[in-house]
Amino acid sequence: MIKYQILDKEGKVTGDYELKASIFGVDMNSALIHQAVVAQQANERKVIADTKDRSEVSGGGKKPWKQKGTGRARVGSSRSPIWRGGGIVFGPTNDRNFKLDLNKKMGRKAMFIALSDKVVSKNLALLDKLEMAEFKTKEFIKVVENISKAAWEKKGKSTLIINTANSEQSKASARNLPNVKLINLDNINLVDLIQHENLILTIDAVKALEARYN
Repeated sequence: MIKYQILDKEGKVTGDYELKASIFGVDMNSALIHQAVVAQQANERKVIADTKDRSEVSGGGKKPWKQKGTGRARVGSSRSPIWRGGGIVFGPTNDRNFKLDLNKKMGRKAMFIALSDKVVSKNLALLDKLEMAEFKTKEFIKVVENISKAAWEKKGKSTLIINTANSEQSKASARNLPNVKLINLDNINLVDLIQHENLILTIDAVKALEARYN
């Protein structure tokens, strides 16, 4: 067990919580982290580039000129790749598949390593609860600033907040903050954990996380 302080929205210590070492005390494995990140980003990649081959280019149904007697090279269609406006040879198409398979246990362990790294680097803060009565970004900024002053020496870094409740007030209040991202526990992922230096977890999120991977 790893004892960690619990903060309220004003940054005051309200108690302690014992984090499970099986989730928040896993040793670093940079190779596994890299593999899991590459797999996640590849699976999220969308196919955008799509070129047309000679069968998809419009026109070219008629032979441009007769086979012999013109003095020019023989040609059968204006769709030829060597013609301007013709088909593209070996160009990117929309049927490409970038997906990579990753064992579930490996992906789970990679996430545990990322969470454990937040504990080791002291970039984790536990919040008793995150409830916004109104749609006010200023109040949400105050909450983040209070926790940052109480938990971290480095200020102004990117912060990821993970909660269990789907509060529309909290979502709307955090939506326009450039260095703050609020997600539900169901959307927890490795890339977000790595991209954001600081992590704020509500106690309900920690309990739900430990219950899910017990």
